[in-house]
Amino acid sequence: MTLPFTKPARKNPLLRTPQINLPPSARGRVALGLTAAAAEGRLALQACAECGAVQYPPREACHRCLSPELPWQAQDGAGVLLASTTLAHSNDLYFRERLPWRLGMVQLDTGPSVMVHLHGEVGAAPERVQVQARLDRAGQAVLIACPEKGTPHMADDPLLREMASDPKHRKSLVTDGQSAVGQAMARALVQAGADLVWVGHAEPWKKLPGLAELAAMPQVTLVPLDVTDERSVGTLAGQIGGKVDIVVNTAELHRGFGIAARRGTDVAKAEMEVNYFGLLRLAQCFGPALKARAADGAAHATAWVNLLSVYALANFPAHGTFSASKAAALSLAQCLRAEMQPAGIRVVNVFPGPIDDEWSQNLPPPKLAPAALASAIVKALRDGLEDIYPGDLAQEWRQRWRHDPKVLERELAAGGL
Repeated sequence: MTLPFTKPARKNPLLRTPQINLPPSARGRVALGLTAAAAEGRLALQACAECGAVQYPPREACHRCLSPELPWQAQDGAGVLLASTTLAHSNDLYFRERLPWRLGMVQLDTGPSVMVHLHGEVGAAPERVQVQARLDRAGQAVLIACPEKGTPHMADDPLLREMASDPKHRKSLVTDGQSAVGQAMARALVQAGADLVWVGHAEPWKKLPGLAELAAMPQVTLVPLDVTDERSVGTLAGQIGGKVDIVVNTAELHRGFGIAARRGTDVAKAEMEVNYFGLLRLAQCFGPALKARAADGAAHATAWVNLLSVYALANFPAHGTFSASKAAALSLAQCLRAEMQPAGIRVVNVFPGPIDDEWSQNLPPPKLAPAALASAIVKALRDGLEDIYPGDLAQEWRQRWRHDPKVLERELAAGGL
């Protein structure tokens, strides 16, 4: 049984900070389909379109009929542990620091046998297990066999914590506590066991609803932060940048209308200042600090969360300039992910549909409640995901966009949603 993860001892500042070591990350192009599925929390394997054979490891042709038609299909991961071993020696620096390390061979119910990492609660073979695809700290997919039935502290297993960004006993920064989403996010992090949550607010002289109740929580500290002001961002990074483990950027400016319905560029510039340049300022100031602490003990710096929008995938003309600013932020977030990856910092991009706030009040349901959005982000951190689409509308939009982006563009131009 996994013991609950306890608060790590404070780091001795006189000791040398270890350098980050990542697991081996070399993968062939065909294997990236496994990684793409794992980034969204799915286990997917190649299934031959000709003979139906499910295969692993990924290949360019079917192992049974040699067909090159091998679409990736979701798998339930159920299987039987055939054998296990404990790694006591490794020439790889990453595994050498984490020995002993358990490995096993699992026969999936769908056919193939797979080599997996073993959760600490998995017993001796033969035993029914559930295989999951997770992203390791190098950002590549690995397979983990977990017990068929979980226990209350299963997520506290060192292996799963290594593959995830659980907020438990970590320190987080929520960049905008003035919005309903920011306040819900702070509360969700506290409920998830965060030690300390800094909540930024750009206008401390305003007595905004909810902030007083938030500040009364012992784990929450309000800090001045204006993402449109480089000095404000730099000052806060100098004060707490070396302590933050998770950055959750909830700062956004959302205005309606597209191009012709409003004269001038002031509103579009304001949206870009917050949604795009705000992210850039935060990344330039807090990014190096997170990377420097990526190897800093059991509760190391671990994740960066960006609140984007499903409108970043295809422009929603009724919110045209907002959609454009989020599309720019998505491109920047992909750059940030590439730069954070060598340090093992996970960048989580969140693509919600319409949120139940003042800017979407004229849109019909379904709309996503801020508390539901915050819960989805916490779950993504615990599960080690990279991209999430909270809400029914976001899920539907993603499917339509993947099926045919041009069709989705035409539907939106015609007034659809």
